[in-house]
Amino acid sequence: MRTNWGAAFQIAAVYVGTVVGAGFATGREIVEFFSRFGFIGLIGILMSGYLLIFMGSKLMRISAYIGATSYEQFNEYLFGKAIGRVINIVMLFMLLGVCAVMLSGAGAVFQEQLGVPKNLGIMFTIVLSILVMVLGIKGLFAVNSFVVPMMIIFSFILLFLTIKLPGFLEQALFVPASEDGWKSVVAPFTYTAFNLSLAQAVLVPVAGEVKDDKTVKWGGILGGIALTLILLMGHFTLIMLPGLETYEIPMATIMKNLASGLYWIFILIIYGEIFTSVIGNIFGLERQIKKYLPLPSLVIVIGIFIFCYLVSQFEYSTLLAYLYPLFGNISLIFIVLLWMKPFKPNKEAKPK
Repeated sequence: MRTNWGAAFQIAAVYVGTVVGAGFATGREIVEFFSRFGFIGLIGILMSGYLLIFMGSKLMRISAYIGATSYEQFNEYLFGKAIGRVINIVMLFMLLGVCAVMLSGAGAVFQEQLGVPKNLGIMFTIVLSILVMVLGIKGLFAVNSFVVPMMIIFSFILLFLTIKLPGFLEQALFVPASEDGWKSVVAPFTYTAFNLSLAQAVLVPVAGEVKDDKTVKWGGILGGIALTLILLMGHFTLIMLPGLETYEIPMATIMKNLASGLYWIFILIIYGEIFTSVIGNIFGLERQIKKYLPLPSLVIVIGIFIFCYLVSQFEYSTLLAYLYPLFGNISLIFIVLLWMKPFKPNKEAKPK
């Protein structure tokens, strides 16, 4: 069967849109896992890129092969039914933690870039999210079709402006001293494990619908390549920011310094990425919690927001620095089993 390239590019776009969340858009995630380690971080990005291409493609190919409609089914296939259920509950708490980080990120945008109190930004995001969920969500995900390409375009602009700065090459090859430099060795694995384990919620049903192995395979490869390029662009831009670890929203600070005329548009794009990620996570959480607690959807959503609001009171950079690597370490078992799982779709009978 010939590859359906149109469908493959759509899968790639979904893959990119799913992984490019709040931490990615603000630049804070790239700093935490890669850029603070300088040239070693660049090597880490290349390793992570390979894993995103290979593992992301394999995850979606297996999903299409077994006809999975949800990540719960995928985890039960990967781990077995008993352990799969435990993994699904762990994922629920991870999604809650990520949602809290994103709310804190929304507050950080208001506080650091707009001079508005953090809690006001968080409450605005919560109220806006509930309104959208009550009024309907169909149009919201179309925002990603605008936000993600715009963010890629702005990343190109920042990279172009950064390359022309004096001392760029020296900074790209520089390895800064770091007390926790050993983390640079595990960062590519924890970063990929964390992102792929959470991206399952979207990637599994998408691949399960397409079914054609070659199309899904190339969708994963193209999406992984695009993510690697975005990571590289972000890294080369961020390393030129002095004291990059001190900023909550480092990408916005760079935009303000290098292209102030585009600054406010970029802030809207960052906030749009955070907002769509929050909505997507809340919907996923609401559906999963409803399986365990038969309560009205609005009650569950308000409960999720109360929990996330309390956690989001910690600093955005602090939450991301502790929770994302922690979730990455927890997710390592997922990526190891995914790597070990035999997959020969043309030689095996489909599981029933």
